[in-house]
Amino acid sequence: MFNVIDKTWNPVIGCLHNCTYCWARRLTETRLKDMEKYRDGFRPKLCDYELDKRFHRKFVFVSDMGDLFGDWVPSEWILKVLRAIRNSPSSYFLFLTKNPGKYLKYAKLYPENLVLGATIETNRHYPVSKAPTTAERYKAMVELPYRNKLVSIEPIMDFDLDIFAQWIKDIKPTIVHVGYDNYNNGLPEPSLAKTKQFIGKVETFTRVRTKTLRESKED
Repeated sequence: MFNVIDKTWNPVIGCLHNCTYCWARRLTETRLKDMEKYRDGFRPKLCDYELDKRFHRKFVFVSDMGDLFGDWVPSEWILKVLRAIRNSPSSYFLFLTKNPGKYLKYAKLYPENLVLGATIETNRHYPVSKAPTTAERYKAMVELPYRNKLVSIEPIMDFDLDIFAQWIKDIKPTIVHVGYDNYNNGLPEPSLAKTKQFIGKVETFTRVRTKTLRESKED
């Protein structure tokens, strides 16, 4: 997902948001299904043995195979991950969630070597997930008092140009990632021209990195 990531680290796996486009769930049900770690599929689980890992000068994506801040995740699991991160002070760690309202609960506990990210695919509401609405995620990220914030707009879905660009500006992220769906999930996509116009607006106030940019399936 992010071309600057050196390592992925999954001390907590699984998710109950049931996003229609979830690639991680598909992996656990297919290519990874015979691995001991994923014998229960995408059911949320703490993998205690992962907490002993140490990282030196790496950029680490935490729980890319789950959502560490889902409502179902016990505080004990999150606190264990935060304690483990303190053992690798030379590295940076990326969190990415569709439930950023839960970030606020731990706001006083975050070390400085984190990037707190949220997936916000659009400013509109599309019934593709059981996660909090994109409007709820936007409000939580605006309220979040942390310096290093990231917004992932992947897979991007059709949006209202000025409103969505203002949302991103309000959040004040240090970086924004934008990309289209790679797995033919039939999402309501914006045209490529509209996406490029949006990127141009966002680039006036923060950095933007892109992954898959293409014509929408409806063009």
